[in-house]
Amino acid sequence: MSIASSPAPSPAPSPAVQGETLAPRSPEEVLAMVAEALAAEAPLAVEGSGSKAGLGRPVQAARTLSLAGLAGIHFYEPEELVLSARAGTPIAEIEALADAHGQRLDFEPMDYGPLHGRPRGLGTLGGVVSCNLSGPRRLKQGAARDHILGLSAVSGRAEAFKAGGRVVKNVTGYDLSKGLTGAFGTLAVLTDVTIKVMPKPPAETTLVLRGLDDEAAAGAMAAAMGSSAEASGAAHLPYGVAERVAGGALGREAATAIRLDGIGPSVEARAAHLGVGLARVGPLERLEGEASATFWRDVRDVIPFADGTARPVWRVSMTPTRAPGFVMALRMRLAAEVFYDWQGGLVWLRLDGAAQGETVRAELARHGGGHATLVRASLAERAAAPVFQPQPAPLAALSRRLKDQFDPKGILNPGRMD
Repeated sequence: MSIASSPAPSPAPSPAVQGETLAPRSPEEVLAMVAEALAAEAPLAVEGSGSKAGLGRPVQAARTLSLAGLAGIHFYEPEELVLSARAGTPIAEIEALADAHGQRLDFEPMDYGPLHGRPRGLGTLGGVVSCNLSGPRRLKQGAARDHILGLSAVSGRAEAFKAGGRVVKNVTGYDLSKGLTGAFGTLAVLTDVTIKVMPKPPAETTLVLRGLDDEAAAGAMAAAMGSSAEASGAAHLPYGVAERVAGGALGREAATAIRLDGIGPSVEARAAHLGVGLARVGPLERLEGEASATFWRDVRDVIPFADGTARPVWRVSMTPTRAPGFVMALRMRLAAEVFYDWQGGLVWLRLDGAAQGETVRAELARHGGGHATLVRASLAERAAAPVFQPQPAPLAALSRRLKDQFDPKGILNPGRMD
């Protein structure tokens, strides 16, 4: 049985323009607007709700193509674990519908709104896919791109195309769905996306070790993730950072958290077994049910650094075991606050002062390499500094060829990933 919300009604085929904002309400209007922009060689800033406008470098375009009106869930088969929606559909609406049927998005998409001074819940499905947003469950269930079954889009050549479909094994040739995921709207304008949903486990608990330093926490998280406990999250919040999540319920003491979910008796048995080992490392507490869910939502959305300022925040992806050494070396040179997700493979840094991209990336290179992305900074800093990790020459050349194939005139989000 299909379950659908009513999509927004489509107006006449002629594009609707609101000042310098183009507001399509159908895929056909998106195609017409991109074709007009291509003919005039007039670049477009592509956005959904604008909740992620602070990501990437400033877009060099005078007009905005807003997909906020291109919304609606038009296909949902809970029995088949498949959902399709327009790109402008709020991700909160999708999650609410899935939750009502005992399901969820397993890649746990993060919400950048709070970090950029905006409310939670404004992000759209297209924005999640375009930025490849994943949360703490990423280390077990994969990234957003691993859950995309298919999509429809309009390229910078003003060509409408589809990729994938509504089943898992549907890819032949190039997997365009994965290629467009994480492109920040620089290759094509997404109009429809089909994603996998999964059953929501009935029970969740989080084991919390208290008072560990970063090195000890890294060892504890590695042991937990390598055990038979089947943990679905591992994060470490150092002293002073821990009190900024879950409404301050944890206090200031460092917190190292391991999440378990599944069938109730299984969760309890695994928690008991894992807890015996963890209790040898330090004092152990537990967060149950909604308290656990609140903790992980706050970790997911970087709430410890959602302070209403433009102080630089970096997202650093690296080898988990090398992360504490990287942080210690960086702190010898810069004033930085940190916390760790993905067993330490994702380091969130907040700096006092300038963005210091050269210093961050130099230390990262000395500690095994990885990717450092500036996810919050002033407009001037984002305009002047390399926001994304510079690519090796062969990969950069491949990216340029891909851009030339999809958007040779550079009309879609120009400058955002430069």
